[in-house]
Amino acid sequence: MTPFRLLFLAAGRAFAAIPRNAGFPLQSLAVRTSTCLPSIRYTLLIGFALFTFMAAAQPTLEFVDKNYEPQIKTVQLYPSFDGVRDYLQSPAAPMENQNLVLEFDDLQDQRNNYYVKLIHCNYDWTQSTLRDLDFLENFNENPITDYAFSINTHTRYIHYRFPVPPVKIPGNYLLIAYRESPSEIILSKRMMIYHNQVNITKDDRMAGSGNLSTKKQQLNFDIDYSNLEILNPMETVHVVIRQNQRWDHAKFNVAPSFFREQSSRMEYRFFNSDQQFDGGNEFRFVDFRSLNFPGQNTGKINKAIKPYELSVALDEHRSQNVYSQYVDLNGNFLIENLDVGEADLTGNYVYTQFLLKSPQKNNGEVYLVGRFNEYVRSEENKMHFNPVGYYESLQFLKQGFYNYQYEVVSNQVSPTEIEGSYFQTENVYEIFVYNRPFRPNADLLIGYYLINVNPR
Repeated sequence: MTPFRLLFLAAGRAFAAIPRNAGFPLQSLAVRTSTCLPSIRYTLLIGFALFTFMAAAQPTLEFVDKNYEPQIKTVQLYPSFDGVRDYLQSPAAPMENQNLVLEFDDLQDQRNNYYVKLIHCNYDWTQSTLRDLDFLENFNENPITDYAFSINTHTRYIHYRFPVPPVKIPGNYLLIAYRESPSEIILSKRMMIYHNQVNITKDDRMAGSGNLSTKKQQLNFDIDYSNLEILNPMETVHVVIRQNQRWDHAKFNVAPSFFREQSSRMEYRFFNSDQQFDGGNEFRFVDFRSLNFPGQNTGKINKAIKPYELSVALDEHRSQNVYSQYVDLNGNFLIENLDVGEADLTGNYVYTQFLLKSPQKNNGEVYLVGRFNEYVRSEENKMHFNPVGYYESLQFLKQGFYNYQYEVVSNQVSPTEIEGSYFQTENVYEIFVYNRPFRPNADLLIGYYLINVNPR
């Protein structure tokens, strides 16, 4: 075991034993660090002091999907239609059926008083000038009253659930959850409410240069706004496209290739490569919905300690491989427990070790990304190079089925340097059409459309 992994494991276990509200006695820290090297115990004490200081500081709100405290885990925001796997869907809902639901775990054993607030945003996720009563019927402070304690889990947590209140106008909204005041924010999530007033039609007649590229995917579509009076659409209409629910790679304010004013039509033909998306590759996956009989792409599982340790099967570079087709979740993840059931409350958190074979260090930083971490390229999700011949990262994940990929941040190579990029890859694209009328003076989401490229 490398010194880095030993330190990470010890720090993680110590943190898991000490919730933010000190629900566990400080004695547990000493017990869990008693077998560590003196230097590691010292590092843990320093780390715990830093965590206490950071928890007391007030975080700065960012208009992104983010957890602001490390004990907040497995955040999901989705439209609930009483389906088994509704949570795989994008947090976009129609005006007539706004049944969005927020769920998350708080890794401690004492309940907190949490509240939820909505902020109306422009198409580019900057805050609009609308006041709360412009888009809400009631006060913009809603307590989270639906919660339950975990059942017989190695790490205790509280599972919270909150039905998002309906809004009066379509558009982008940032949902924030906080403890006692909005300054004590614990998480933020982006959501979209749409009112389809324009017709969006996919057009495959002119595929353009996208068909000639082995790495890119091209989207052609038309927007028909003949049923809606729009003054100066070239100025007031904004189109945003994203792939596989990723905001970090989204294309904002996409301009039409052709504008047909007489027929109230805007045509989008993306001939240039910079207007196209990298096809990427099918997502890797690991299945530990069962801890008694771990599924595909899992390695060893250590049950001698709790929480358990699980090793993911050794991954290899795929950029030079021939494209291989298989079904994935387009980067998403499932929270399921095949051993007991009711995974929301019985799912165990597991120290999950990801290993990427690499004889030498890559030209750039390597990150482990997926919907489970909102594709954030942070220190927590960075892969650390081991001179033995691999990259490694340890994640504290809830029992389930996870899609993931390795992404490179470098000025020298492509982000898909490890995974490869192929035009045959199956991807789901979302098209958002916004319009800013004179009243209200804010961007309204007047069109929402899904395009599945290379559907299986």
